[in-house]
Amino acid sequence: MSDTVEKISAHEVAAWLRRHPKFLQQFPDLAMTMVVPREDGPAASLAGYQLEVLRDKNRELSRRLHDLFAISQENERLAVRTHQLTLALMRQATPADTVRALAASLAEDFNGDLVRVVLFEPVAGLEGSDWVQVVPREDALLRPFVDALREGEPLCGRLHPDKQSLLYGARVEDVQSTALLPLEGVGLIAVGSREANRFYPGMGTLFLRMMGEAFAAAMQRFAG
Repeated sequence: MSDTVEKISAHEVAAWLRRHPKFLQQFPDLAMTMVVPREDGPAASLAGYQLEVLRDKNRELSRRLHDLFAISQENERLAVRTHQLTLALMRQATPADTVRALAASLAEDFNGDLVRVVLFEPVAGLEGSDWVQVVPREDALLRPFVDALREGEPLCGRLHPDKQSLLYGARVEDVQSTALLPLEGVGLIAVGSREANRFYPGMGTLFLRMMGEAFAAAMQRFAG
């Protein structure tokens, strides 16, 4: 009489263990003796392998928490600066001072290397400023900005050469990325950076929009 030996494949064993995840609790010594291969070193026991996996997960969670904390700190800083800018804009006595206050705040808060302002109409007191240019809204030069002006949404990233050329002129090669903010009824303001990844598509623009709205409200005081 011969015994019939049923062969069980590794896949069947793996499937059975998945259906019985508490199996090793009944046989803890088995967990200690099982060997798990590693790509970057010698084989390890199952228990040691699990411990290493948990450590890796903890390190990843710590990194994510650190990133979230850094983001929250930056958001808090920008919220405070946006509030301060709003108060500062409302204290300005002239349209020219209001534009200067916004340009200075954007350059400081967003770590820009160049700030450029495009106005639809001249503003007394800004004549001769090399960072300001006047371009009527109907001018063909503003055709590349039609969508941005219509939608009123900030735009971040590497701009099209036509836009870059108008904004930065002779210093166009100095700018690798831009945060562009349409100013309702007034024009455009751009913050340029030498770093290609300083401003990028998809980055948060909430505080830029808030600054733009505060600026528009401040300029309304001088209307009419």
